[in-house]
Amino acid sequence: MCQVEEDYHEPLQRAEVPSVSKKCVKCKEGTAAVVIRAGDAFCGVCFKEYFIHKFRAMLGKNRVIFPGEKVLLAVSGGPSSCSMLSQVQEGLSQNAHKKLRFLPGIVFIDEGGVAGQAVEDRRRMAAELQAVFTATGLPFFLVPLEQVLDLPSSVLTVVAAATSPQEPAARAYKASVGDFIRSDAVGCQTSLEPEQRVLADVQESRTHLLQHLIGSAKTLTAREDLLSTLRQHLLVHTARAEGYSKVMLGDNCTRLAIKLLTSISLGRGAQLAQDTGFLDSRYGDILLVRPMRDYSAKEIAYYNRLFSVPSVFIPSMETKTMDKSSIQRLTESFVTKLQADFPSTVSTIYRTSEKLQTACRSSSTADLCDRCLLCMCALDTASENASAFKATLISEQLSQPRSAAAARVVISNQNPAPMEQESTAAIGECCASAGEDCGKAAGGEGCCSSAKGPESTDLRSLLCYSCQLTIKDMSSVERLPHYILSEAQRRQRRSQIREEIGEFLLDAGD
Repeated sequence: MCQVEEDYHEPLQRAEVPSVSKKCVKCKEGTAAVVIRAGDAFCGVCFKEYFIHKFRAMLGKNRVIFPGEKVLLAVSGGPSSCSMLSQVQEGLSQNAHKKLRFLPGIVFIDEGGVAGQAVEDRRRMAAELQAVFTATGLPFFLVPLEQVLDLPSSVLTVVAAATSPQEPAARAYKASVGDFIRSDAVGCQTSLEPEQRVLADVQESRTHLLQHLIGSAKTLTAREDLLSTLRQHLLVHTARAEGYSKVMLGDNCTRLAIKLLTSISLGRGAQLAQDTGFLDSRYGDILLVRPMRDYSAKEIAYYNRLFSVPSVFIPSMETKTMDKSSIQRLTESFVTKLQADFPSTVSTIYRTSEKLQTACRSSSTADLCDRCLLCMCALDTASENASAFKATLISEQLSQPRSAAAARVVISNQNPAPMEQESTAAIGECCASAGEDCGKAAGGEGCCSSAKGPESTDLRSLLCYSCQLTIKDMSSVERLPHYILSEAQRRQRRSQIREEIGEFLLDAGD
């Protein structure tokens, strides 16, 4: 507390500010242009070498992309994916130290219809991205998200990969390198023609259908989860249709740290290895790789700023939303604010994700019937009786039949005749009259009709726990695309036939 008798004429002491080295920590000569972490100051030349080496080391360490292979770069227009595109361009240049030998292409998924953008805004942003892609000289494809409504059901099937899973990755990579060198020596090296597919005009009715599909989810959390699933289906279909075997995603370290905590909050703990790892092999022939997973958002922002890497801002559903509007936004706000005060937060979460392993069956080896209908990961619902999932399931079963039983009592008091027909159909008989197919008698709407779509209760057995929560949050399952509903019917019929002939099948050990 201040005192009247005290003397305040002494000079004030200036607080010491931690100084940053003016010289580059690598070459010891250049002036520092960027500080990544405390004590890690780089000049422009050394920072570029460090950034490029990090990208090459990630690809070289995993040895997943073979020489001469067609790789599709998923570019959203953001800083991370555009920086990934810049790294691929750098590796394909003639003066590159170790030139990349795969054949890249670019794909952009236009989600402007879901975000509510006008047609003029979508065309303007597509034109900006088209100018960026044309300057690279690589083939590119601009695909509207509305095409997900017309996908074939084969998207949800697992196609066997060209290489055998028992063959070691190192041996397959060496064999691929040898074949590439021999073909290059002969002079028959293949090269991609600069194919360009601009954004086609989308019918307004298709945009409304997509908006109704996403809008059927009641919460923003379920909408973003459903949108992510549909986007991945469209990427896999585009890669298969255009002959690509790998898809590069631009997920960086910061994004993966947020995705890790979000997946745990959404009940996707069993799928963390596929959702955040470098390699995602859930689709079999199409492998999803994340070469930018060692970069933080800060490093990418510095690199794009120093070396003028172009990017296009495209608003999404979560643009200008509150922090508590969804689990994804809340987790992002929590991680970024914590990272500002504790700079090792993202790296700690990221390094922890590399050590996590799932106890359930791997998504790459699971059968199609044991995979989720939406995310194509191995089902995590086959748990023990003494588990949290079984307790939740029993609680839901005990709370639902009470209202249904009360409704049946009211119906039986008002009109007892329909109850007899319902009980008869429940036993296993057809709901139509004797000698007549209900599918024909009721105009294709009876229990024998194959055109009848599955309800939400039927879909739950085909979904993992997290996707069950997403579907449960939707007002109507019938708004799902046709390829999902048809694949659900096919799996249900297959499971029903297997149960009918189960006693005639031989076990694996016989």
